[in-house]
Order: sequence, then structure tokens, then C-alpha cells
Amino acid sequence: MSKLSIINSAMLDGVSSQAKIAPRKRKNLNLHVSELEPCNRLLNATEPGTYFSPHCHSDPTKDETMVMLRGKMGLIVFDARGNIEEKVVLKAGGDNSGVTIPHGVFHSMVILEPGTVLLEAKAGPYRPIQPHELAGWAPHEGSLDAAAYLEKLTRLFETTIQ
Repeated sequence: MSKLSIINSAMLDGVSSQAKIAPRKRKNLNLHVSELEPCNRLLNATEPGTYFSPHCHSDPTKDETMVMLRGKMGLIVFDARGNIEEKVVLKAGGDNSGVTIPHGVFHSMVILEPGTVLLEAKAGPYRPIQPHELAGWAPHEGSLDAAAYLEKLTRLFETTIQ
């Protein structure tokens, strides 16, 4: 039996099928054994309509790297007041297929294709987003205004959705 954990089509299909039926329209598959490990690595399977509350990671060790394995997403970077500073489309196999987001940078993502899967890596141990890391100028996940805000963010990428 192999000691390797091979990321293959069957693995991506499996986590994607779970995301499709999940209430939040996303599903993580950890590639690390323990959340206490010094590097957390995971597959994040996502579907259009999932909402990532704008947030930052304040810990200077928590720069976040994402590499697209399947699909397409829009990444939005905000200043501390909620003004959009940058937006970029990331697409598996495209010109922009990954990103490293420095700690302290407010960001959110919109999923532009069904079956989008990305590989994420960030220093461990795992720590959930803290209340002070959530943007006060944007709706939080589950709030009544989240769907309308997600729609507004998605419209930023209308010309790239096909």
C-alpha cells in the first residue's frame, strides 16, 4: 500500500459531489492529519452561491496560498474600509491559476463555475477566523444581507462567467 496521498480525479469528484449537496455549497477535505500540524493543507470544493464573508488573517504567520485545481473563481481584495482594491479571476490551467494572500489583507471569493476545487495551504495550527478578522463593513455568512452582497460581488465578474 502506498504511503502517498495522491490528489486524483476520483478524490476531486468525491469532494465536489459533497459540496454540491452541502448547505453551505462547499466542502473541505483535509490533507493534513491533525489541525495542529505546522502546515494545514486542504482541498476546498466549492459551488456557485457559496458565500465567503470578507475577512483577513491577522496572524503574521497565516499568509494563505490557493491553487486552482478545477474550475474558476473571482478573488476580491478590499482595503480596511471595504473599497475594492483589486479583483482577479483565477482559473485552473489559466493564466492566473493561484495566489498567495498576505496576512492582514481583506479578501473574499466568488465561485464562477460549478465543481470548482482549490488547494489551500496556510501555517498551522488551524485557528478559525476570529471576530476581529471579519470585515465590519460586509454582511457575515448566514445574515439576511449576505445573498444580496454575494450577488453584488458576483456581478464584478459578469463578463468572465460563461
